[in-house]
Amino acid sequence: MAGDFALSTLRHGGSLPLRERTLWLQRSCRRLLRVLSLQVDASGPRPHAGLLVSNHLSYTDILVLASLMPTVFVAKNEVRHWPVFGWYGRLAGTLFVRRTRRSDVARLAAQMNDVLEGGHLLILFPEGTSSNGRQVLPFKSSLLEPVDRGKHPVFAGCLEYELPDGAVESDVCYWGDMTFFPHLLKLMTRRRIHALVRFAEIRQPAGGRKELARQLHQEVTRLKSAPATHP
Repeated sequence: MAGDFALSTLRHGGSLPLRERTLWLQRSCRRLLRVLSLQVDASGPRPHAGLLVSNHLSYTDILVLASLMPTVFVAKNEVRHWPVFGWYGRLAGTLFVRRTRRSDVARLAAQMNDVLEGGHLLILFPEGTSSNGRQVLPFKSSLLEPVDRGKHPVFAGCLEYELPDGAVESDVCYWGDMTFFPHLLKLMTRRRIHALVRFAEIRQPAGGRKELARQLHQEVTRLKSAPATHP
């Protein structure tokens, strides 16, 4: 239970092993997906260690990806204070960053490296914001430094949603000037939501952050244009 895990985390001063936190997040997200009637189908090589970069459409992306495998997320600092999701993020060991502060980016790079060296999967949304999903926004390269040395596996992922009784852009995607609770209430009234996740491993990651960002953007865009496959 989430409450039991929270109490255990507090008793240990927030020092529970990261693996235990990521497994808790996976279990919790699977329960939340059932509440939201959100079904997930995934294709391609599913990553379990290294870095996964993905496009970003909604807060539901976190639930979808975390339900598939234990993972640590990188999120903007504002998410720390979001209702529900901020609380889950803090308990699960999410790494928060203030992108506007160069010193904070350097601090986060060191934390990301620790996660990768520990054999965990780290997920980054390099667009820096969520979108309506019409296209993949340009990738920011500032947080790719821990993986531009070729030491860790690198994967690309692409998320898409299907909705039989509404519009994905307004009912699932969370972007622009939308506010959280009205959007969540609308989301919960949908009868069924279908998430499609495609994965691909980057066999030969480009050297240098900017080159790697361009390579990953191209691969996510390619995955987005690939035909949908349903099990």
